[in-house]
Amino acid sequence: MSKLYGQGQRIFQSNFGTKKLADRIEALTVREEFDDESTSFIESQDFFFLSTIDENNRPTVSYKGGNIGLVKILDKKTAIFPSYNGNGMFLSMGNILNNAEIGLLFISFERPHRVRVQCKAQLVDDEKVKRHYPGAELVVKCTLHELWQNCPRYIHKYRRLAQSRYTPDSEGKSPLAGWKRIDLLEDALPQSEREQVKTVGSLGINDWLKKVKSGDDDA
Repeated sequence: MSKLYGQGQRIFQSNFGTKKLADRIEALTVREEFDDESTSFIESQDFFFLSTIDENNRPTVSYKGGNIGLVKILDKKTAIFPSYNGNGMFLSMGNILNNAEIGLLFISFERPHRVRVQCKAQLVDDEKVKRHYPGAELVVKCTLHELWQNCPRYIHKYRRLAQSRYTPDSEGKSPLAGWKRIDLLEDALPQSEREQVKTVGSLGINDWLKKVKSGDDDA
């Protein structure tokens, strides 16, 4: 029985004559454990895309970035990654609290190469675990269902220019996010961040948008 394909996939595989090919690819590529190759690739990445499902069964996709080794493989069935300070919406973390089934997509745009991971997530708020990631608000523990490699056929080649200056340092410190200086948001910020805005100064929303559109690192 297939772990990946349901009725919808089978309809298209039958229509396009790819059922045998799809079954062969699943048999050859799908793994239920992190092996040396997948571990090495995943731990060499400094970003990934996270898919979660909300309470209305709508999918959400989020970009997660940090240092190389953002996702750590603890054993053949377990991975962890951090949840850093964000916009206060907690879309991904809230979704995980409601539905633990998540997907992770790792892409190297330089090689190119990609690996897809499906797992069950658990939110961890434990200082011993968070020590893996200084500055993390939570850590997500993932129990692997399946992973597989996709072909690089349609992946465009890009080169990494620089790391985000907002990535927490070894002490968990990070500059105040540029958008948190927008004057329309200032009164809604947590008190500690309101104090930071007083130090660096606020911005009008149009001034911040100009920074974003120009690629200003301070955005």
